[in-house]
Amino acid sequence: SVEVDEDEFEAAVDSAFKRIANEVRIPGFRPGKAPRKLLEARLGAGVAREEALREALPGYYADAVREHEVDVIAAPEIDITDGEESGAVVFDAVVEVRPTITVAGYADLQVEIPSPVPTEDEVDAQIERLRDQFGELETVERPAKEGDHVKIDIAGSVDGEAVEGLTADDYLYPLGSGGIVPEIDEQLTGAKVGDILEFEAEHPDPDEDGRLSFRVLVKEVKEKVLPEVTDEWANEASEFETVAELRADYADRMGRVRAAQAAMAAQARTAEELAGLVDLELPEALVTAEMQDQLQNLAMRLQAQGLDLDQYAAITGQDPAAMVAELRDGAEQAVKVDLALRAIADAEGIEVGDGDLEAEYERLAERFGESVEDVRHQFEHHAGTAGLRADLRKRAALEWLVEQ
Repeated sequence: SVEVDEDEFEAAVDSAFKRIANEVRIPGFRPGKAPRKLLEARLGAGVAREEALREALPGYYADAVREHEVDVIAAPEIDITDGEESGAVVFDAVVEVRPTITVAGYADLQVEIPSPVPTEDEVDAQIERLRDQFGELETVERPAKEGDHVKIDIAGSVDGEAVEGLTADDYLYPLGSGGIVPEIDEQLTGAKVGDILEFEAEHPDPDEDGRLSFRVLVKEVKEKVLPEVTDEWANEASEFETVAELRADYADRMGRVRAAQAAMAAQARTAEELAGLVDLELPEALVTAEMQDQLQNLAMRLQAQGLDLDQYAAITGQDPAAMVAELRDGAEQAVKVDLALRAIADAEGIEVGDGDLEAEYERLAERFGESVEDVRHQFEHHAGTAGLRADLRKRAALEWLVEQ
């Protein structure tokens, strides 16, 4: 219930008269210059009061919600109980609020994450990639096999007409790459120098009609010879003097990357398991709002790539109904996590102090290139700090849960 005293509401009525003065034409007065008393005499005092109620009540309601930190999740139903004609204005706002729940079993959650420690085989794979960069091609006298590079003359045509981009001499083709059409790899496997291969294949461009005819002359078969893994090679291929030092560096770098990935996976999978502990009928207002947020975020990411939602649906092969269903599943999961983390913060006494808020202002200011003062003012006078405090509490609750 909200009460606005008569003097405060009178300012809203006066503003309403000024707006009306700009819209009506009074003989002898320029637009916006007719005095209030004349307008009251012509139009009646009730017109401006009705206009003031319509324009000012949403602001009074928003101020009350922000002042008392009411966690509303839907639009209000407002009922004016007094002051429609004169005096102080009193109204009731009935609004759905975020439910408060309790969560049982979160202390016993278990999740599985990828090991942050790279295996010997994974380090070996990195060494092999580096060896491959230093490999040298040597001509061999044997049939071609996958992994070889085959020097060929290739001519691709459609109905006897050469196709640009599919005709070349002395082209060094990496066998097994599937770089032109799959049939070329099939034909070259087992081929010898001097062989002439003639075959047909589907055009690689789906917009082009007709089958391609190929004629390929095998001129040379080259095998990639990799260097031996020695300390001398390690010194030549890297800044390290020994293979052991090189392997240790790979293991260290991979470990740091995977540790960061494991930390993110721990939070994500903990949140997933936590959502499974929430068993209640979710408020439709929360689910709908979350769906809208996710849809807006998706649209912004696609816009950065020069795409829109229709193009995304066409690329992924999803129909609108499937996209909505997927969004709803994600939104319901997010709402459950939101409610559960708030419950844990309450149960464990996790609070956010002014110092935490100030640190978040500084982080947001740096991220968006604004001053800390501007960010603080935006939250304190417009957006409100309740939502920000709630987000920080949830973040702290998730960090606490993962740590436990």
